[in-house]
Amino acid sequence: MPGKKESHFFGTDLNSPRFIRDREIYLSLFSWAKDEKRVGESSVWYLYSKKAASEIKEFSPSASIIIMLRNPVDMLYSQHSQFLYNGNEDIACFEEAINAEDDRKRGLRIPPGVHFIESLFYRETVKYTEQVRRYYDVFGRENVHVIIYDDFKMDTVNVYRENLRFLGVRGDFQPEFRTINPNKRVRSNILRNLLQNPPQIVRVLGKFFMTHTLHQRFVKKLTSFNMKYETRPPMGTELRKRLQAEFALEIEQLSELLRRDLTHWCKT
Repeated sequence: MPGKKESHFFGTDLNSPRFIRDREIYLSLFSWAKDEKRVGESSVWYLYSKKAASEIKEFSPSASIIIMLRNPVDMLYSQHSQFLYNGNEDIACFEEAINAEDDRKRGLRIPPGVHFIESLFYRETVKYTEQVRRYYDVFGRENVHVIIYDDFKMDTVNVYRENLRFLGVRGDFQPEFRTINPNKRVRSNILRNLLQNPPQIVRVLGKFFMTHTLHQRFVKKLTSFNMKYETRPPMGTELRKRLQAEFALEIEQLSELLRRDLTHWCKT
């Protein structure tokens, strides 16, 4: 796996300046690869994209696909928190943010720092059934491995080993399993925005006074300083029940597609 996560080379129906679209730059992420049995990458929006599956298939016909799915209510709540952290969202209230979808589809109430507008269509991101079926149709069910986040959380080692068996690679290596991306928020939105989009004069002076490596270290330290880990407060009971009811049909259809009952997602 390359050091850079979420390159998003595929999925050309979604556009963001953060996505790598240059083929040579994308291939350079794997320049270290020699005789490895498996080489891959992870980009979360490949699932949401309507084009990514077919584009991956064209690029690598024998590719194996791994998808992890989480209870949609929990996923959206976590997604909103992450968007607040990285500047993709500016509505602090989760309920208000998901209720703003219709306005945003009309081009209204768009945050100035949005990465790509479609990411704010929250309910669209959890249409798991059509998303997974798209990969089944393109690659065949036997080449798509679906992980349920609940299983991964409760029995990480066994889920990891199932992954290795699916990929057909050796199973004698076990990494250290630990939480690497807990819930977090920024101390200052202003500093976050400056680090993400510094004024031109700052960029010029930075290149003049600092080497590229020193600049990266400086930005990394400031980003770390501006980050604070904190427990996400629980979602309101009434809102959770309303969303569970809203997604009930979707979860029934997903259960049928995966041949596994996930309807408890709408009851707990």
